[in-house]
Amino acid sequence: MARGSRHTVALAICALIVPLAGCSGVGGAASGGRPNVAAAENVWGSIASQLGGDRVTVTSIIDNPNADPHDYEPTTEDARSMAAANFVIENGVGYDPWAQRLVDANPVSGRDILNVGTLVGEPTGGNPHRWYSPSDVQQVIDAITSEYQKLDPADASYFDQQRSSFETAGLARYHALISEIKTKYAGTPVGASESIFALMAPDLGLNLITPPAFLTAISEGTEPTAADKAAIDHQIAAHEIKVYVYNSQNATPDIQRQIDEARAANIPITTITETLFPAGATFQAWQVAQLQALAAALHEATGR
Repeated sequence: MARGSRHTVALAICALIVPLAGCSGVGGAASGGRPNVAAAENVWGSIASQLGGDRVTVTSIIDNPNADPHDYEPTTEDARSMAAANFVIENGVGYDPWAQRLVDANPVSGRDILNVGTLVGEPTGGNPHRWYSPSDVQQVIDAITSEYQKLDPADASYFDQQRSSFETAGLARYHALISEIKTKYAGTPVGASESIFALMAPDLGLNLITPPAFLTAISEGTEPTAADKAAIDHQIAAHEIKVYVYNSQNATPDIQRQIDEARAANIPITTITETLFPAGATFQAWQVAQLQALAAALHEATGR
């Protein structure tokens, strides 16, 4: 979906949610003694929920595959979720500024904020799609677990067990596929539609040769240069790329044209998405399905 201009939170919403802070009662934990978590995106919410198990309540603000986090306009229900949370997870890096505005509109003592971009050292203007970086995902896992243990120290060992189970069982196939693709296809040149894939490609050992400025332009909703478009057209026509990877949630006219060119050149195409797909999928099920499709496309392209 095209990005368009960034929207601000409606003034009417802010006017409504400011008074919520006085009655939110945020402190050590939510009702029933459980930490109450609000995640701006379900990508992080899925991980937070699995790490928390039955000792944590997690609400994901964006949980619809058709929603665009860049342009999302929060509802009053979203505002209430943020106001009631004593732990908020936001992506940062300029990706979900509406989340911080909701937090700022409800300044409550005792609420902790995990800004993923700040955690991993990615400044505003950098690549915001941190969930496509396996090392960043691990940092978030560690940070969430530590926060749970701070909020609910009596269950510290439980949260250690949840993390261990998630890392060794939940993410087992995810890590195995990353390793398998790197072993079999390291150095394979590939193309992509936007910067989402730029974070995963290095861990897979793939050589992403699409001009970086083009990847950023499509991600940010700005116009790519004619030179970059021509370079990609040549890469496809000359079969310089073996596989084309595109974000099916952001198929601009330029991207659709490239897809058509890749099909005409018999270059395998595979898709990735920005948010969990299908709705209700776990982080690992979503990632594994995409990695399996990528592996199949690489096999088709190389015969390996």
